[in-house]
Amino acid sequence: MKLNQAAACGAIALGAICALGTFATTAHAQEAVRIGFITDMSSAYADGDGKDGAIAVQMAIDDFGGKLLGRPMELLSVDHQNKPDIAAAKAREWFDTRNLKMLVGGSNSGAGLAMASVAAEKKFPFFANGAGTSALTNERCTPYTVHYAYDTVAQARGIGSAIADQGGKSWFFLSADYAFGAALEADATRVIQEKGGTVVGVSRHPINAPDFSSNLLQAQNSKAQVLGIANAGGDFINAMKAAREFGVTKSMKVAGFIVFPTDIKSLGLKNTEGLLLVTSWYWDLDEESRAFANRFMAKAKRMPTELHAANYSATMTYLKAATAVNSLDADVVMKHLKSTPQKDFFAKGYIRPDGRYIHDMYLMQVKAPAESKREWDYYKHVATLPGEQVFQSKELSRCGMWK
Repeated sequence: MKLNQAAACGAIALGAICALGTFATTAHAQEAVRIGFITDMSSAYADGDGKDGAIAVQMAIDDFGGKLLGRPMELLSVDHQNKPDIAAAKAREWFDTRNLKMLVGGSNSGAGLAMASVAAEKKFPFFANGAGTSALTNERCTPYTVHYAYDTVAQARGIGSAIADQGGKSWFFLSADYAFGAALEADATRVIQEKGGTVVGVSRHPINAPDFSSNLLQAQNSKAQVLGIANAGGDFINAMKAAREFGVTKSMKVAGFIVFPTDIKSLGLKNTEGLLLVTSWYWDLDEESRAFANRFMAKAKRMPTELHAANYSATMTYLKAATAVNSLDADVVMKHLKSTPQKDFFAKGYIRPDGRYIHDMYLMQVKAPAESKREWDYYKHVATLPGEQVFQSKELSRCGMWK
């Protein structure tokens, strides 16, 4: 009788252990796959990306069915406040405590570099969209970073070449005083010099600069032909307003390196007519772009910028890659990404070993008020710039992963 009781107890215990094991396996299988999104949501760059950038990421998650490899997906998002330490701390926290599997990093190059470092340390894919600095695929490249939308090299080559070809040879830079502005200055200077031009001066300012009067006085006194505005978002808007108020636009041609439709909406077509810019995507490029834009508009009540489109595209690209290799292992997914051509409404191209997504860029010109047919109809297509020509070549790369 005692033996039977012991056997019975053993059977019960074994059953309980099995039940617990089954529960644990099921719980693990259903643990959410978390996608992170960190960007400026409250400051100078919020209009170009911001909270609406999270809407684009969530659209991709929903369009994919809400699950990845049988597990539910969840979006984590936060405002990095243009502070690299906040961006890095949140990315590390999410990986350590929230099962973060992939991160989309938005505007601010300093924050982008900080997130890339955490991604390299923790080994998860990081897609950089709003951060422009070419350092992400040069000396600060990592096996886990994909620089997706644009960078300072492409912007500099696109705008610098176009304006130099129109006769703009002498330049003065008004630049954001951190990694982004420094990279854009350096990359643009190379292009200007290649075209036989010169940079005669630079005036730098902090993010959210309250006043550009002294910067613009320096620009006027330089007698340069071109004012290169190497900032973005709210700073670009305020710099353009001040340039018009001080009469700078009457004596100097203005080159905007990072310009979004939201900037044009804020400034108005009368104040931006004829402005040349380079973009990775525009909502009215083709039918596929318009279809995405209309869906986004229904949710965000505004047309998407190139960053919103890139956020959606990057998320979907990751989800498709993880599904193709049936794995969430970062090294397996990254190997697939760098060996498989990419194509969707945002772009067509490929991801190089250094993490640079090579795709076409577009030279655009802001329309005159009479040319615009409706709200958000701001750009006319001037030229398509092949990715192989505008992004940095392998030969000039400073990324050690090529070796």
